[in-house]
Amino acid sequence: MKARGGKPAYGASVGILMLDTRFPRVPGDLGNAATWPFPVHYKVVRNATPDLAVRGDSKEILPRIIDAARDLADLGVDGITTSCGFFSLFQDEISRSVNVPVASSSLMQVALVNATLPPGKKSGILTISGSTLTPAHLAAANVPADTPIGTTEDGREFTRAILENETKLDVNAACEDNVEAALALQRRHPDIGALVLECANMAPYAAFIRAATGLSVYSIYSFVTWFQSGLSPRVFARHSI
Repeated sequence: MKARGGKPAYGASVGILMLDTRFPRVPGDLGNAATWPFPVHYKVVRNATPDLAVRGDSKEILPRIIDAARDLADLGVDGITTSCGFFSLFQDEISRSVNVPVASSSLMQVALVNATLPPGKKSGILTISGSTLTPAHLAAANVPADTPIGTTEDGREFTRAILENETKLDVNAACEDNVEAALALQRRHPDIGALVLECANMAPYAAFIRAATGLSVYSIYSFVTWFQSGLSPRVFARHSI
């Protein structure tokens, strides 16, 4: 057996571009390393705050996003994802800047999930900010324009705590916000057959949303575990080639 070199770090195939945050990242959150059943590399995009990424003009930080992506690629990751579903806007720009696959947003799952659903059913999206999730974000992720969208903006904890970058989070209240928003979306659109969670901070609540709605729920966790399974396929047996 001969080992192959060429990069400075090994063993973590996924690199994650992180917003510059201070809010708590509980187990299940993309930014909590214990969430993953495999090693990951993190790179913080400095001054990329949640509010700027979701409610501001995030294009002003695109050069820093690209620099951070290049740093991850130079470190040796085999693929790159991000900690914000709104970064679907930058899928093409990030992809052109590195020589590894890029999965910029959980929203990219919508088309795949739709393909699995029975006739007459389609995915719905749950987002942290329905007022700023634009047709451009959806189009960049190949999401059909008529996809139903629900939001936690009317909740009492989740959207505020994350976007204001608060250092404390009432996890139970955040979970309730997510479940209530999902149920409201389901009531408005009974043709929804599955939910895709736009926000990378929603993944800790996916199981509770599933229990409340009875719908399949897809998050950044499901997306990145799928992504990683192709970057580093599981070895089932040793064979001579």
